[in-house]
Amino acid sequence: LLNSNSFTVIRDDAFAGLFHLEYLFIEGNKIETISRNAFRGLRDLTHLSLANNHLKALPRDVFGDLDSLIELDLRGNKFECDCKAKWLFLWLKMTNSTVSDVLCIGPAEYQDKKLNDVTSFDYECTTTDFVVHQILPYQSVSVDTFNSKNDVFVAIAQPSMENCMVLEWDHIEMNFRSYDNITGQSIVGCKAILVGEQVFVVVAQLFGGSHIYKYDESWTKFVKFQDIEVSRISKPNDIELFEIDSEMFFVIADSSKAGLSTVYKWNNKGFYSYQSLHEWFRDTDAEFLNIDGKSHLILSSRSQVPIILQWNKAAKKFVPHSEIPNMEDVLAVKSFRMQDNLYLTLTRFIGDSRVMKWNSKQFVEIQALPSRGAMTLQPFSFKNNYYLALGSDYTFSQIYQWDSEKKIFRLFKEIYVQAPRSFTAVSTDRRDFFFASSFKGNTQIFEHIVIDLS
Repeated sequence: LLNSNSFTVIRDDAFAGLFHLEYLFIEGNKIETISRNAFRGLRDLTHLSLANNHLKALPRDVFGDLDSLIELDLRGNKFECDCKAKWLFLWLKMTNSTVSDVLCIGPAEYQDKKLNDVTSFDYECTTTDFVVHQILPYQSVSVDTFNSKNDVFVAIAQPSMENCMVLEWDHIEMNFRSYDNITGQSIVGCKAILVGEQVFVVVAQLFGGSHIYKYDESWTKFVKFQDIEVSRISKPNDIELFEIDSEMFFVIADSSKAGLSTVYKWNNKGFYSYQSLHEWFRDTDAEFLNIDGKSHLILSSRSQVPIILQWNKAAKKFVPHSEIPNMEDVLAVKSFRMQDNLYLTLTRFIGDSRVMKWNSKQFVEIQALPSRGAMTLQPFSFKNNYYLALGSDYTFSQIYQWDSEKKIFRLFKEIYVQAPRSFTAVSTDRRDFFFASSFKGNTQIFEHIVIDLS
C-alpha cells in the first residue's frame, strides 16, 4: 500500500525484484507521469490501483508485462482522450481484466465522457511522411514503372550516361537493383509497353532516332525490335501509352518545329505510325484521359494553349474538340481522379501552375500554385492520401497534400532535388515509393510511410 503519499512520478523498474507481488495500490498521490517500463517484471500482479492521481495519459503498453492482471482501477483521473490514448482505447477492448471507467477531460467533444465512447482514432492519429530510401548515383530525366511476371521494374532515362537503366525490386534486399541497361544517344524517355506476355520499351532519343526494344527471354535482356522514323520524331519530349477498344497505342509529343507529334498503333507484329497530330506547334506533353466515357488526348505546347482532342469512333482518329483557355506556355499536363472527380495539373515554368477540375462541361481552375522555374507538377496517391510534387530549378521541390475539408492542396513537405525533371510513384511488397529524377544530381527514391501519432 503506497496510498496518500506525494509521489509525482513512477519511473522505469520501480518495482524491480518483486516478481511475486500480487496487490499494488498507489492511490491518492500526485502522480502525473508513469514511465513505460514502470511495472516491468510484475507478472504475478493481479490487482493494480492508480486511483485519484493526476494522470492525463499513460505510455503505450505500460501494462504489457502484467500477464496475471485481474483488476485495474483508474478512477479519479481524467485523461486526454486524444491520440495518446489510442493504445489504451484498443487495450480496453481486448483485455480480460476488469477496468474502472476511464473518463476524459479533453478534447472538448469528449469532456466528462468515457474513453470507450470515443468513436474512432484512425484518421486523427495517423500522419504520413516521405523519407529517403535509396540514392542512385546518377542523373536522370524520366522514370517509368511496369510489372512483369509478378515483379516490379523501373526504367530510368539517363541522357548524360546515354543509358536507359532498367531496375528490378529485390524482395530480399528490399531495394531497387540493376536489371538491364539499354544504351543509346541522349536518351530522354523510356516507356514500357506490355502486350500480352511481351515487354517492350520505347526509347526516345534526341539524336540518332528513337527505337523500340523487346525483352528477349533467351538473352535475358532487351534487344532492338524496331526503329521509329526520324522524319516524324525529331525532338521527343513525352511518351504516353493508352488503350482504346482493346487496341494498344502510344503517342510521342515532339517539341521541335520540324517534328510531328505522332500516334503509333500495335498491329500484332510491331508498332506503326497511325496518326500525326498538331503539326508545327512544338508540343511539350501528351496526356490521355477519359472524359465522360470518351477517350481524349490533351497536347500542351510552348506556342499555344493546350488543346483537347477527342477520339472519333467512326473515323477511328483523334479530332480537335476544344482547348484550355488562358494557359499559354504549359510544359506538362497530368490527369488524376479523386473521389470520382477528374482533375488536371498544368505545369508552367513562368507564372503559376494550375490545378483544374472537370465540371461536366469544361475544366475550371480550383487552385494556382506559385511555380517559378517548375518543370514538373506530378499528382500521385498512396493509401487514400493524394499529393502533388512540384519540382523547381530555383528552389526546393514541394510536396502538397489534399485537404479534404478545404478542397485544396496544402504544402506538406519540402525536399531537395537538383533540377528535378519527373516524379514517379512505385508500389511493391505493400510499400510505397516515389522516384525523384534529377538533371544535375543524384536520383532519389523516397518511401511513403504512415506514422501512428499515438
